[in-house]
Amino acid sequence: MKKKISLILLSLIVLFTIYPHIAINAYAVNVLPFTSSLDYSRQDNWLYDGAYPENSVDVFIVAPTVDTKSETNSAITPAFKKIFRNAMNQQQAIYANTARIYAPYYRQASINVYSMEDSAARDTVMNNAYMDVSAAFRYYLEHKNNGRPLILAGFSQGADMCYRILEEYYGGSGERASYLRDNLIAVYAIGWCMTEDMILKYPQIVPATGETDTGVVVSYDCEAFGVTDTIIVPNGTKAISINPLTWSTDTAPADRSLNKGSVTQDSKTGAILSVDQGRYGAYIDPVRGTLIVTDIDVNEYPPVLSIFPEGSLHLYDNFLFFVNLQENVQKRTEAFLQKKATDNAA
Repeated sequence: MKKKISLILLSLIVLFTIYPHIAINAYAVNVLPFTSSLDYSRQDNWLYDGAYPENSVDVFIVAPTVDTKSETNSAITPAFKKIFRNAMNQQQAIYANTARIYAPYYRQASINVYSMEDSAARDTVMNNAYMDVSAAFRYYLEHKNNGRPLILAGFSQGADMCYRILEEYYGGSGERASYLRDNLIAVYAIGWCMTEDMILKYPQIVPATGETDTGVVVSYDCEAFGVTDTIIVPNGTKAISINPLTWSTDTAPADRSLNKGSVTQDSKTGAILSVDQGRYGAYIDPVRGTLIVTDIDVNEYPPVLSIFPEGSLHLYDNFLFFVNLQENVQKRTEAFLQKKATDNAA
């Protein structure tokens, strides 16, 4: 098992050590807002452009942070695209059995941005990143979706961008927003905090409460017991989460026997190498709302990045419960399609 775990760590540690800027910059950086987005009519601005066309629904995936080198926003270079592609190999596998995959390249915020002292500059960088994501989503809706049911998905920064899509496109009583809500299977926003304040401000953000409810947001972030503060869930914040082993929102412990598979991946390509069943259990922390992983040796899952404390398992959110996530995507999609068929027949 330790040999398999080391493959995960190698893929992460190699990535974060070959780039000299992984030491987080705390100095102020002058950041200007972008004046225009990438051009998403160009196919080379899409990593996945309808992959797995045999599937009858779509997923629009926003990639997590892969840039450890830039001070602010990424440049779309061949080197960046390679890292982006490798990181997404594991992400897309969660959805490949169920949906056609659309995933844009975007000028994301680098990892250095998360510890910038200037909050206004940090916000500008994130808004720059979202400008591209929003433009890609809009182009996807107008030219690629063709009325198919849709899943939104993202991990970490990608999850943050999914919430922003919900805020911009899915609220209000307009015809487009109503259509999008009716056509939404679910949002898998893993590794970014959903809060009560967000839901009150944006009622289109609806937390998942079960295994097959649709039009909802699936969210959690993994920690070991004893963590009190992270950049994902700051101290004093309570996240709204669902347990991927039971698909419930209570705090009851889920036994590791319910874990259908944690994965390891290739250190170079990100491809999945192995699946181990029944390794880790989980429960939702009653105070922080985070997902506490049980039966785990945190020494085998170090935080890697200095912005995370010991015991943060954020980088492994998808690895630890991979098969449960993969199967749930299928179940929610089937539930959505069955309901749609029933409604159309009525």
